[in-house]
Amino acid sequence: MAVSKKIEGMITKSSWIRKMFEDGIRLKRQFGADNVFDFSLGNPNVPPPPALRKALLDVAKDERPGVHAYMPNAGYPETRAAVASRVSRDHGVKLAADHVIMTCGAAGALNVILKTLLDPGDEVIIPAPYFVEYGSYVDNHGGAVRLVRSKEDFSLDLWAIEEAVTERTKAVLINSPNNPTGRVYDETSIRALASLLEDKGNKIGRAIYLVSDEPYDKIVYDGVKVPSLLKAYRNSLVANSYSKTLSIPGERIGFIAVNPEADSLDLLLGGLVMCNRTLGFVNAPAFIQRVLPKVLDVEVNVAEYRRKRDLLCDGLAACGYEFTKPEGAFYLFPKSPIEDDVEFVRALQSKNILTVPGSGFGAPGYFRIAYCVEDRTIVDSLKGFGEVIRQFRA
Repeated sequence: MAVSKKIEGMITKSSWIRKMFEDGIRLKRQFGADNVFDFSLGNPNVPPPPALRKALLDVAKDERPGVHAYMPNAGYPETRAAVASRVSRDHGVKLAADHVIMTCGAAGALNVILKTLLDPGDEVIIPAPYFVEYGSYVDNHGGAVRLVRSKEDFSLDLWAIEEAVTERTKAVLINSPNNPTGRVYDETSIRALASLLEDKGNKIGRAIYLVSDEPYDKIVYDGVKVPSLLKAYRNSLVANSYSKTLSIPGERIGFIAVNPEADSLDLLLGGLVMCNRTLGFVNAPAFIQRVLPKVLDVEVNVAEYRRKRDLLCDGLAACGYEFTKPEGAFYLFPKSPIEDDVEFVRALQSKNILTVPGSGFGAPGYFRIAYCVEDRTIVDSLKGFGEVIRQFRA
């Protein structure tokens, strides 16, 4: 056999997001790009801020010796210090450069964290709906996922999390603003979760880590704020990236921020740095690391995403769809009008509308729309959205 049985099985159950994206390429060839409405992939379409272009050009002109040489595995000290300063302002917790590890995006950050924390069989609690690749990240490092439901409005169900904690629980992994729902977990929920984990950790006799994946933390609407995990819970780590806030997902640049009050801090930091190296990332890309300190106080025009959200929500509400309006990120997660979300997504595809079934996010009965697209795509798709829901309701 060319590949392992495990990988063969994973290929068979491969990501719905990528599958729909690839279907989109095929349909665009067949019908023309303007006649296909592709909401499958969360690929930012708001341009990067102008300051980023200037910073890229300035750094590209740097001809000093050694600018392309090896660096410390945790990243350039000056970049880590600049990121630590910004994180300190955002979270209200004083971080030094040593508390930050630069990584290959938030996905790299999560893999480094899980590699560092997990022994074989350790459990990671994840509220559903959840980003589809979390299960693979946990499996990569010998862990086991324990999914817990969220409430009807996609807020945290603390009772369900408490019931899921066992002697093998090593971490809880949350994502706020959430992909696929756009939900931001409020400060009351975060503090209650922190208290729960502190109590459970004391009973077990070791820390239960709280890990937050926050690449959308600056893409929030209507005055909503993402509460600080680092301020709420001492055994906490934040994985973040600049893919969405600067619209540079292809640059693969992110970081881990470690709570300076975490248990066995030096050992934890040492483990993270070693895993950054031994997982093969070695370090985050040098060029974009040198750019970052110049652009940490700028971000994309979030008002553009808010306008797209409202355009889509108003249009789908008029068609009769039910949904919770997202507070952040750039995803809408409506209810499917029929129980079989896969069948409904296939029906939308017959109108050249590409969405992703909620089953792929651990939430059957829903489907995800990534509205980081041109306005024309939203407006021109509404006729098809209306026809399909009327077809099933009839």
